[in-house]
Amino acid sequence: MVSEPEKELRFTRSGQAVGFGVLGAVLIGAAVTLVATGAYRHINPELPHPLWALPCIVLALGCFWLTGHLARYAYVILTPLGLEIFPFFLPSKNLRLVLWQEIIVAEISDDEKWLSLHFNEEKSSGLHLSLKPIDRKFRSLLAKAVLGRVSRRNA
Repeated sequence: MVSEPEKELRFTRSGQAVGFGVLGAVLIGAAVTLVATGAYRHINPELPHPLWALPCIVLALGCFWLTGHLARYAYVILTPLGLEIFPFFLPSKNLRLVLWQEIIVAEISDDEKWLSLHFNEEKSSGLHLSLKPIDRKFRSLLAKAVLGRVSRRNA
């Protein structure tokens, strides 16, 4: 949205990507096990057929694709205009832009899992943004950037 990308801070869903990467690795391990035990079906016919590894491989490939997608594409982008928030499903269609002028108060939870953006002094209007999809080491950077920008604007 901004013509000068060097003025943006991008945060991806890298925290979620790790879980899908691990799940993909476990599924590959299951597929290898199914193929390896399938070699002994002539000894024990009750062992599963090696073709049962195919669903595991397909799901693993899906997990690895999702891992790359989550780690590559933005979840929150801080721009000079405001915050661009991309939802998990249909991010380009359901993009939410919150202008800095709309945010009266910004708060972060003590455990850095939620960012609250309030649009009025009574804190009755606004949105809560989960920071769980963002890698733990980057949550404090996002909080510092948002809180710094909002406090600087309100000063």
